[in-house]
Amino acid sequence: MKFKPLVIMCLLPAVAGCTSLERLAIPSSELVSAQFQTAGTQDSISNEAWDSFLSSYTTLGEDGIVRVDYGAVSADDKQKLDSYVDYLAAQDATQFTRDAQLAYWINLYNALTVSVILDNYPVDSIRDISTSPLDFGPWGEKRIVVNGRELGLHDIEHGIVRPLWSEEPRIHYALNCAAFGCPNLAQSAYTASNLEQKLQENSVLYINDPRGVSVGEDGKVTLSKIFSWYREDYGGSEETVLVHVRQYAEPDLLAALDQPDLSISYAYDWSLNDTATATQGPQ
Repeated sequence: MKFKPLVIMCLLPAVAGCTSLERLAIPSSELVSAQFQTAGTQDSISNEAWDSFLSSYTTLGEDGIVRVDYGAVSADDKQKLDSYVDYLAAQDATQFTRDAQLAYWINLYNALTVSVILDNYPVDSIRDISTSPLDFGPWGEKRIVVNGRELGLHDIEHGIVRPLWSEEPRIHYALNCAAFGCPNLAQSAYTASNLEQKLQENSVLYINDPRGVSVGEDGKVTLSKIFSWYREDYGGSEETVLVHVRQYAEPDLLAALDQPDLSISYAYDWSLNDTATATQGPQ
């Protein structure tokens, strides 16, 4: 049995305290993000292999959740996916325009995450994948080299994307961690031309989905732990998080949030976003 520090922490009675401890576990990457901040003029890259994979193995359910049919992925398609990851890693990330760069990093993160799941499948959760007894997931392991820098999933998210796009909290609705509680894995690749549309659509879809925000009959508000883990990216307080949420809330949710002294708790479902998994809703 693998020791999982965060699982043990989450047995604490205070949900807010548990979420705070999880926030402390988010690493501060030692990457010098300046190495990747130069923007070039190229605004396109071939994502045909990723589009083909997503078209073949993802399904949007009636509940609004995108699931991946990990168990159906053929050895040939897994090899094509890994070749796509290698292809992206071989690019000079600084040659792209700023929008193309963000699309590039999102696609690389998401494709690499799916590849990691397939390397270890079947698993119940991405957090079951670890390389040492003290790991709580695969995010810290160095898996690729871009521009001469060894990178893992944490490096891409916390050392590159978040620092270089610190003004853009919508990135959290694009990076996918293979969990039900996460915003959906996009069913087509991000590009410079569709980036803004996808980020906007993702924001509306997630915030108006119970995985993102829900209000009970008693008026209590449950937010995704994403809004706690990355509170600084949303302005640094629950009040600024709610300002952001209201910006994308549809009328029914907006009305439900129109109450004084909101009681807020946080939830997140780490179950694998697998078509073979029946688990739904916050755990």
